[in-house]
Amino acid sequence: MSNAYETSRLVAEYLFFHYAEGVQVADGHRVPTEALDFPVRVVTELRDPSRPVASALDVGCAVGRSSFELARFAASVIGVDFSSAFIQAAGVLQRDGHLTCPVVIEGERTVPFTARVPAGVDVTRVRFERGDATALRPDIGSFDLVLAVNLLCRLPQPRKFLQRLPGLVAPGGQLLLTTPFSWLPEYTERDQWIGGTEAFGPSWEALCELLEPDFELCLTKDMPFLIREHGRKFQYGIPLGSRWIRKA
Repeated sequence: MSNAYETSRLVAEYLFFHYAEGVQVADGHRVPTEALDFPVRVVTELRDPSRPVASALDVGCAVGRSSFELARFAASVIGVDFSSAFIQAAGVLQRDGHLTCPVVIEGERTVPFTARVPAGVDVTRVRFERGDATALRPDIGSFDLVLAVNLLCRLPQPRKFLQRLPGLVAPGGQLLLTTPFSWLPEYTERDQWIGGTEAFGPSWEALCELLEPDFELCLTKDMPFLIREHGRKFQYGIPLGSRWIRKA
């Protein structure tokens, strides 16, 4: 994974992405409001609330907002990310409830932003740890819900992660995925892509073929996001979200 995920600037961008309120994100400019609160929406809009969740795993948790949201209903949550800097930031938030960082206005000009754990979250339910999605520790266990947000196309071997999923999701448990299928050789060599080429066809069809032996597809939904790079530059993406149920 790119060293960019260890830089203080990207940590600040992701803290803002995860914890800023809509009015802060906009900086006085009009932005697509349907793309705000992405780390919360991936939980609230993809999860089936009728299914009980005692334990949850957030793979690629970044700076932890989705993990905290999972803790609203799950008694035990593990958040895992490859970036030591992201996990350190999430740990500070868990310990102190807040973390201040500089976010860029333009060039070298910055303003302080304070990320805060949302109200009503029992942070003692969450444990953060550094880990590789393609080589999670063998004793990590199985879970009622596994969340993987925009992770697949940032892995060097995405199939290796997918092959582990039947052992991570308990029978009847939920798998929540989002991915924009942004295959880039700096993250994933072309021969490791899931679809995305003329020879192998659409990525979604290839992903379904890999998951369907062990999971039942229950929901698909576009999940737009907005990441602020500075006051006048934003990343807008439309990942495809899906909910899968582990077959018995």
